[in-house]
This record gives sequence, C-alpha cells and structure tokens, in this order.
Amino acid sequence: MCQVIVISTAVLTFGIAVYRKYSSGSRYPNISLSAPLPGIPKPVFASVDGQEQCETKITTLENGLKVASQNKFGQFCTVGILVNSGSRHETKYPSGIAHFLEKLAFSSTAQYGSKDEILLTLEKHGGICDCQTSRDTTMYAVSAEVKGLDTIVSLLSDAVLQPRLLDEEIEMTRMAVRFELEDLNMRPDPEPLLTEMIHAAAYRGNTVGLPRFCPVDNVEKIDKKLLHTYLRSYYCPERMVLAGVGIEHEQLVACARKYLLDVKPVWGASTPTNVDLSVAQYTGGIVRDMSDVSLGPTPIPELTHIMIGLESCSFLEEDFIPFAVLNMMMGGGGSFSAGGPGKGMFTRLYLNVLNRHHWMYNATSYHHSYEDSGLLCIHASADPRQVREMVEIITREFIQMAGTAGEMELARAKTQLKSMLMMNLESRPVIFEDVGRQVLATGKRKLPHELCDLISE
Repeated sequence: MCQVIVISTAVLTFGIAVYRKYSSGSRYPNISLSAPLPGIPKPVFASVDGQEQCETKITTLENGLKVASQNKFGQFCTVGILVNSGSRHETKYPSGIAHFLEKLAFSSTAQYGSKDEILLTLEKHGGICDCQTSRDTTMYAVSAEVKGLDTIVSLLSDAVLQPRLLDEEIEMTRMAVRFELEDLNMRPDPEPLLTEMIHAAAYRGNTVGLPRFCPVDNVEKIDKKLLHTYLRSYYCPERMVLAGVGIEHEQLVACARKYLLDVKPVWGASTPTNVDLSVAQYTGGIVRDMSDVSLGPTPIPELTHIMIGLESCSFLEEDFIPFAVLNMMMGGGGSFSAGGPGKGMFTRLYLNVLNRHHWMYNATSYHHSYEDSGLLCIHASADPRQVREMVEIITREFIQMAGTAGEMELARAKTQLKSMLMMNLESRPVIFEDVGRQVLATGKRKLPHELCDLISE
C-alpha cells in the first residue's frame, strides 16, 4: 500500500515539475501540455478501415465452389462448408437421407480412421465440430484456433467428400435416428412436431412439405449405395460454399485451392443433371395427430396444441423484411413469463390473446422462409375443452393483420427486430451461418447496416 502511494506521489511530482519547467518560459516559452512534447515519437492509434472491416469477400473457384469470408478480431475462427441440399431435395428418394447424413457427419473418412481421431485432431487446435441439416441446407462447421486453418479445411474436405460410410456406422446411425424419433414424440415441447405437420399440410407431398426427420418405415431402406447415389447428384462444387469468419480471405482461398479444387469424391464424378429443381407448391390443408401421448407422472397439464399458417414469401422477395417485422409485431410466447416491456409483453399475441384469455398457455408467431415460398404461423396451446375458442381467437388475429398497424407498435417491432439482428450477429458462429446461407442462396451478402435500413423503410 505504502509503495503505491510513493509511486503515485512521484508521478504527481514529475507532472508538476514538467508543468513548471514548460510554463515558466525559461527553455520552451511557447509549449503547453496540450501540444505534443518535443523529442517524443508520434503515437500510432489503432483504427478501423471504414467499410473494409465488415464487408464480406467472395471468390469463386474454377470448379464453381464459392469461398466467402468475413474478418473478425480474435484468435478463434469458425469455418465450414454449406451445401445446397436438404429434405426438400428428396423427391426421387426415400425421405430421411438428409437426416442420416447429419448423423453420419464427421465419422471415419479416407484420412481419419474414426470419429475419435477427428475429435483428437481438432482438440490440438481447441476445436469443435458440428453438422446441421434443414429443409434446404446442410452445414458442416468447425470452430478452432486460427493457426489450425490448414488442418480445419483439410478435415472439412475429407468429412464432406471422402466419408467411408461403413456398415457399422450406418447401423449406429439407424439406432440414433430411431431413438431421436421416439424422443421427439415423448418431448413435452411439441414445437418441432408442429413445424413438421404445418409444412406437411401447407406443401402436401412436395419440396419443403417432405419430412425433415426420417420416417420410421424408411430407417431400414437407407444404405451406402442409396446415400452415394444422392451425394453424386447434390454434393457438387457449384452447390457448395466454403465460409469462414475470423480469418484472412487470401488464406482461406489458398486452403480451398489446396483441398477442394481437384478432389475426386469417394462416390465418383458428380451428376448435377439429376438435381430436383421443383418449385414449392403451396396446397394448404389440415394435418391432425389425435394420438393421446401420456407423458407419465409429469406436472405438465394435458394440452391441445394447434398451429395455423398462411403462405408468406421467399427470402429473395422484397416482402421478406416486412414479413419479418410483422412476425416481430405478433411476437408472443408462453403465458408464464415475468417482467415488463423488456420481455416483449407489448406484442399483439400478449396484449390481445394471453392477457385477455387466462386459459391460453401459449401463443407464439413463427416465420419460415425458403428460396421460393414461406409460411407465417401462429402456435397456440390450451385445454382440450377450449380448442374451438382457441382457433377462433387465433383466426381473428390473422384477420386483424390486414388492418392498419399502430405507429407505436410498428416502431417498436422494427426496433426489436434490429436489436435482435445486431445482438445475434455479435456471435461468431451466427455470422458464419449468415455469411454461408446468404452467399449460397444469392451469391452475395447483405450487411447488417443494409438490413437495418430496409427494416427502417
């Protein structure tokens, strides 16, 4: 404690001495402390190079593969391969291939003997890996130290283009898929099942209406030969994007040329002519699941869940942003929620539905958008005896959407959407997914400030 006081006193004394020396007029009559001191080097301050720091750089390789990157300060990066392939492309195949590929990802490859070897390699660079499939995209991603970029891209290339798909791995995947299907039906949260059902009703038997989860009957039908036939059509370079966040663009392009340019996939030459180019056909319809699943001695009340949806627009259309604002304005959530305005209590589904009808357990708005269509849905839950009333209330909310929005609620919805967008884009994996998906769908990327301007309009 004493030493600290002595040091600070010395500094203070030095400061006074310098001031006296310079202000007395003896040696430097014209120098004040607000001007730089003579003989001291000019300081260099860190600066951001304007727009350059946040723009996404895109390069297309000779084989059609796009390389997209976004620089972000830090010693870790997120790099991955996104493929334009998902459950919507399974028209000519048994449904469930995308689900199987998700579970088989990062298993043994030409270079690595097992999943454990892959994980050990990543551990050396403090890395983790993951694969996720949706209705239209499959995403293989790795987060690790920037120093291990070469290893990461080599591993990704191997996992995507050289998987062994051994019989025992496929058998283990069958078990994992069966378990997931059982778990899905037992979960107290019905949202994943309702999302499946609303898509099946809206796009009956086509594209985004095809099941995202493998149907039980197809689990035994999917084998190595079928997977190779599918991969030959959809896993071709022109349907892929190598995206990275937190790395230099030139480095990523160099690694892409090294590991992804002249690589022959394990299933042989690609046949992109067999790609299904069907456009989503909105049919409308009703899908019911009347099974009475007993969740055992749980404290959860037995509820009836409904989801009502209407066709919206694709994410390529100008109306996409207005639909996102409308979805935010509807908002909603569970009836059990504490807190005031910060919890979104001003959204329409809170004000008009949950606050007025105490027997409603949930009312939440969702917006699903694809390259050729979209769905705006409201999910609601209540006691089975009040289903009719619940449907009428939710239908009324859809009708009222066509009316004029209040100035205050519109401004609030726009601000909430901007806030959510900017907060999500603080996270490196979210930036990675945003860069990858936008470049895969449109060949370019709209930056956050451009999206905020569109929201404001």
